[in-house]
Amino acid sequence: MKKLNLLFFLFLGIQLVSAQDMQEGFGYLEQGDFAKAETFFEGILNEYPDNKTANLCYGRAVGLNGEPQKATSIFTDLLKDYPGDLEIELNYAESLLWGSHFNKAKAYYSDLVQKYPENFAALLGFANTLSNLKEYDNALIYVNRALETSPGNPNAMVSKKYIRLGFAYQKMQNQQYEPAIALLNENLEDFSGDRETLLNKANIYLITKETDEAKNVYLELAKNAKDSIVALNGMSLASHIAENEKEAQRLAEKAIEKAEVLGDSTSIQASRERYAQTLVWNKDFKNAEAYISELIKDYGEENWVLSLRATLGMYRSDFKESIADYQQILEKDTASFDGNLGIANAYFADGETENAYDAAYQTLKVFPNQKDATNFLGKLDRSFTPTVEEKINYTFDNGDNKAYATNTNIEFPVSTKLSFNANYNYRKTRNSITENEATSNNFSLGGSYKFHPKASFHVLGGINSANSFSNNYNQFLAHAFFKIKPYKLQDLEVGYNREVQNFNADLLDREIVVNNYYMNYNMGTNFNLGWFTQYYYSSQSDENSRNLLFTSLYYNFLSKPVLKGGLNYQFLSFKNQVPTIYFSPSRFNAVEVFVEFLMDENAVEAKSLFYGLTAATGYQFIEDDPKQSTYRIQGRFGYKFSERCLANFYGTRSNIASATAAGFTFTEFGFRLKWIFLNKPVFETR
Repeated sequence: MKKLNLLFFLFLGIQLVSAQDMQEGFGYLEQGDFAKAETFFEGILNEYPDNKTANLCYGRAVGLNGEPQKATSIFTDLLKDYPGDLEIELNYAESLLWGSHFNKAKAYYSDLVQKYPENFAALLGFANTLSNLKEYDNALIYVNRALETSPGNPNAMVSKKYIRLGFAYQKMQNQQYEPAIALLNENLEDFSGDRETLLNKANIYLITKETDEAKNVYLELAKNAKDSIVALNGMSLASHIAENEKEAQRLAEKAIEKAEVLGDSTSIQASRERYAQTLVWNKDFKNAEAYISELIKDYGEENWVLSLRATLGMYRSDFKESIADYQQILEKDTASFDGNLGIANAYFADGETENAYDAAYQTLKVFPNQKDATNFLGKLDRSFTPTVEEKINYTFDNGDNKAYATNTNIEFPVSTKLSFNANYNYRKTRNSITENEATSNNFSLGGSYKFHPKASFHVLGGINSANSFSNNYNQFLAHAFFKIKPYKLQDLEVGYNREVQNFNADLLDREIVVNNYYMNYNMGTNFNLGWFTQYYYSSQSDENSRNLLFTSLYYNFLSKPVLKGGLNYQFLSFKNQVPTIYFSPSRFNAVEVFVEFLMDENAVEAKSLFYGLTAATGYQFIEDDPKQSTYRIQGRFGYKFSERCLANFYGTRSNIASATAAGFTFTEFGFRLKWIFLNKPVFETR
């Protein structure tokens, strides 16, 4: 913009007088050496203070040399001496742009284009003013009018290019990706292979996860050695988004090789940054830590290096360390995108929900409508928005028992810490041989309170109302437990559960109340190995008691979709053996190997399928009986209609004796619907 229409303003209306030679000063202005131009024309004005041309040129030199207010004052004084002079009016209008007085410039240019509808400088100045005000629709209209006046004018074409880039960015911010791409394609028609346009286009494809399209754009960009490195690093990011981490690392390694050959420090830094990211993405944490330490030695604790270290901390669940790094980034640059959104994610992962909300809103304040930030805030909101979940299932076993059941559960958070819930369960069971049948209706109300970022207490109380072939009764139900994260990658649940045995009609008729005291413990690692253990001690109203231990050692082969396998062991023991009533061995042992393939519902986007399949086989040992082979198959298949609604079918078949209270081989099929039935939390999240 500084050189825009320079020659027009230099030579229009020049008044030469004898002994005045201002060609040297014009040259300084044309070359952009505004300090020399200012000194030159100041000297001219010392001798000829009333020379209009010298005053105009001096005003331009002053304004373009960093004093726009002074330039505006000079042109204002000139307009007093030469009212209605178009040349001065155009300079005055442009000085308003130099001083960023865009609204004032808009009003002034609006009058000029009405008085001089064919004036190129007025039309182009108005277009640039509208562009600065982000009124890109009108800016395009006036830049096109300027080009009608002066077809192919290079200054106007450059302005049109940047108006389109700004318009495309605005569309992108509003998540209008197709119109944004269309604008960028128009730019490429006028400026084939334009670097800025291609980079913007690739960025949109990355945001929309059209990774193949992004790679094609990067290939188009790679016209020289430096841009080839930019392209490789961009393609590496595209591979990461496509979840091909090995390819991402290979491309980053190639970028480093090219950057070192080129010897360009900027390219080397960008490539080393991308390579460090790929080490983290591939969960090569030991090498990632060592490499980032090298970067700190070479570059110091610059923000981009701190961001790498914070990302590594997030992947390793070292959330406190990541928060500290992001805080350090924000101390240096409050407008850092990585710092703002990064710390929001770190707070959320560390259980500091209120801080996560604050950081998310701050990110959107600095980067309005940014997609990653809006998605994160949406995820936060959905985790605290009232939800209803309905399950319907049908169960049968080889003991001729059949059952139909429904379960309705409502979660109603009223703050980030406190949530209430209600549950209703109906079950009807019948034995086709004895024709005994029974129904149960369970009503429960409760809530949960998060009293620490890593600890919460849950309680539920209600009534079981049973109607069986020979007995009707009501029993109190209760469930209370603590959920704690004692250390990183560890989860502990300790609780008490009072329930009524209701697997079949005979058990329900006997009114056997069970008091369970239990513990669930899961320990993960950063090297994909995990260990889950569950222990139950149960005391029953029929004077019996039970000890149950289940432990599973597993390994995660893939993270998305999840593929894991491992070894399970189970031990079961009852004080009294009552085999005619329910499965109650003095000792029971089972060992199985299992494999699980899972695309979790929380890991997929809206309008996507999710699924899971678990298969296991092994042996069970019931007291002194010979070992028996076992199998277990579980599956589910569902669809996520939107971020607020999903449904799936599920099924289970198992012949493991401990799987049911009666010890039967059983099969279950069911349907589940989950709906976040409000648009947002019922409480203020800011």
